[in-house]
Order: sequence, then structure tokens, then C-alpha cells
Amino acid sequence: MARNKYPEETVKLILDVAARLFAEKGYDRTSLQDIINETKLSKGAIYHHFASKEDILEAIFDRIGAENTAVLAKVRDDKSVNGLEKLRSIIRTAVCHANQSLMLTITPDLLENPRFLSLQISQIYEMVAPNFIEPILRQGMEDGSIPIEHPKEIAETIMILTNIWLNPLVNQTDAQGMRERCNTFNHLMSGIGIGILLDEDLIEAYSGFCKQQ
Repeated sequence: MARNKYPEETVKLILDVAARLFAEKGYDRTSLQDIINETKLSKGAIYHHFASKEDILEAIFDRIGAENTAVLAKVRDDKSVNGLEKLRSIIRTAVCHANQSLMLTITPDLLENPRFLSLQISQIYEMVAPNFIEPILRQGMEDGSIPIEHPKEIAETIMILTNIWLNPLVNQTDAQGMRERCNTFNHLMSGIGIGILLDEDLIEAYSGFCKQQ
């Protein structure tokens, strides 16, 4: 059989088609055979690049993560705003970016899929908190806009709360329940000296995510 000269194009096709099917049908209702049929690739061509449907979804997460990293890095590295403004901006960017809605659409219930829940938690501790949130908190401590101590631990807390506790795919609630969680999150942030991080527009966005489920 002829060797595939453009494997990256094959991988892109598989991921593009799978992401569309996961968004349209849901992850659990999309089979590997559906992906094979839509890509018009052979089963062998699919398995050459991915061992399972789970591996395909993980690769989609990696691609979205790379896109998000580039977007969030621009916010983190903006020298024109203080730490608190930057913290609010990076949260707004993460919540309102188009990839957030896509992630919520294609990701299965995380409590029923511990592999993906573990990946999300690992990403918080290994990448997002130390590389994005903690540097912003330290800037805020230096410029006086975020009067806190223990930036590492607070960065982890912010990310666990926003990405796990406020994530409708982990512990589902209705729109009103999500609003109450967001308000509680704001009270917690105010209590440790940061202040309100989720304005009304962001609370409405979080509540809207619940309506999509």
C-alpha cells in the first residue's frame, strides 16, 4: 500500500470531522465507525494515528489547548494593565472565547469519564495555574492591586473553582444554581482580598452554559 505522504493532513481531517460529529451528535453517541464513514478513510488509516475514540478526543483537547494558550498568553503578557485588571481579563477571555462553548459541547460528562477529568485537573496544576494565573497574581502583589499572600495556592484555588466547581460537565446544576455558585465564588475571592472577578455578563455566560447541557 502506498505510504501516506501527508500524515498531518490525515490527522487534521480526522480531528476536524470528529470535532464536528462530537458537537452535532455528542461524544457518547458518536462511534468510531461514524468517524470512519465521514472521513472516508479506511479503518487502518484511522488506527494508524489513533488507538481509540478517546485518543481522538484527547488530541482535539490538545489542539484546543494550544489555541487557548496562545490567546491567554497575550493577556498575561500585556504590560498596559495592572494585575487585578489582567486577572479579570484572562478569566473573561477564557470564559467567552469560542473554544469554551466548543469544549462544553464536545466533552462528555466528566464524572462518567474519569480519564478526561484527570486530564483537566492535571492541566490546572501543571500548566494553567503556574504559567498563567500565578504570574498575574504576583504582578498584582507587586503593583498593589491584589493584596494577597500565597499566590501559588490561590492560583490553584481559582482554577479548581472556575474549571471544576463552576464547570457544568462536572457537577451539573441549573442556571439559577450556577448563578448562586458564581456569587459564592465572588464572595470567596473578596474574602481573600482579590475582590469581584465575575461580573454580571460572566455570570450570565456561566448560567448559559448550563442551558446548553
